[in-house]
Amino acid sequence: MSTAKLHINHSSTDSPFGTTGVDWVEVNSVNDTFIFSDIGVGVADGEDTPTDVELNRAAVQLSATLDVEPEAYFLLDYSEDELKEIFMSGNQNKRYVFCVELDGATATEPQVEAWDNSSQNSYANPCLGSGVPAASWYRAVATKSALPGVDWVGIPLGGNGASNIVLLNEGNGALLVADNLYFNFKITIPAGYIIPAIHTPVFVVAFTTN
Repeated sequence: MSTAKLHINHSSTDSPFGTTGVDWVEVNSVNDTFIFSDIGVGVADGEDTPTDVELNRAAVQLSATLDVEPEAYFLLDYSEDELKEIFMSGNQNKRYVFCVELDGATATEPQVEAWDNSSQNSYANPCLGSGVPAASWYRAVATKSALPGVDWVGIPLGGNGASNIVLLNEGNGALLVADNLYFNFKITIPAGYIIPAIHTPVFVVAFTTN
């Protein structure tokens, strides 16, 4: 049975997983979390787990008139009690940012999804479009074969409908052998959303095996 591991590129070098000198970090799906925030005291690359006060002070500043994006995307590495910035995530023309490492063939094409919870039964959170996935703030793009492009649009994530998932093999179907699949991810909070909140969606890499 094939298994998947998710890795983040903790460097500014846009090179594939396994490249010598590039700091790819494996994500522990049980204990690690992602934090999307502005940078501030205690909320920066290399800092330990931020306090609620530090997170509040570094929160993304919402706008009544402008779309806004987080200044930084972090992995909170539980095993090292350390924030690790995903430097090339966001609206950047970068290819090797997130890597899904598959150790064998799959029966279906691996895909990225986003849900409200680990039960994967709703997508009502405002960040996922309040039940309308097309309005999701969260977007991703598959980058296995090419850069995503300047100001890439990507696919809005919410649930597992065909228009709201990212096919990591770029629509080419199930994997016949082990492979590494790549994507980039960004958040755009729409103008007019000015309600401070903590949003905690769940990201899923879904596939079936033979």
